[in-house]
Amino acid sequence: MNWRAEREELIATVREMNARGINQGSSGNASVRVDGGYLITPSGMAYDDLAPEDIVEMSFDGEVSGRRNPSSEWRFHHDLLESRADFGAVLHTHGKGVMTIACQRLELPPFHYMIAMAGGNTIRCADYATFGTQELSDNALKAMEERKACLLANHGLLVGEKNLERALALAVEVETLCETYWRILQIGTPILLSDAEMDAVKEQFSKGYGMPQGEDR
Repeated sequence: MNWRAEREELIATVREMNARGINQGSSGNASVRVDGGYLITPSGMAYDDLAPEDIVEMSFDGEVSGRRNPSSEWRFHHDLLESRADFGAVLHTHGKGVMTIACQRLELPPFHYMIAMAGGNTIRCADYATFGTQELSDNALKAMEERKACLLANHGLLVGEKNLERALALAVEVETLCETYWRILQIGTPILLSDAEMDAVKEQFSKGYGMPQGEDR
């Protein structure tokens, strides 16, 4: 199956990542689930030069189809999509805000209620490992347990969501949270929300906050 619509949406998403300033050049990557596997952006190509035929198809059995090599970060896309049935898309970005926090190897505490959009009371920072390695994927999966986003130490951001639209929205939100957090650190000690306050926020989110009518979170 060609999956042309999915290929075009994937290209539009990575171009939008750069347009929104949450990524630069070809440093990030993205994938979307299809039957039996996923589509992923190729390695080293400028997003503006991408054509649908450049998108790589990969199966969960390890088969690769296409005229390009997959992103060097294909392992954490593969492992997240294979292990997380709730993820239909995965994005990886190198935004300035997320890199600032990730390079300090900090997690985001509950300084703002929108932290809960990522599924918990914090957004963790995965331990450092060389890009493109299985070790990095293993570290990312651990940091993503019961979460939809994590930072990658000295690297960037990883998010997973139901579809590409929601994954992009979450990546933009986490970028904004990181930019806000480093500003707060310049002023003083962040004032954190309690577990009870965050639980109340998650309860509100579970009722469909910010989602189109009739769509489940």
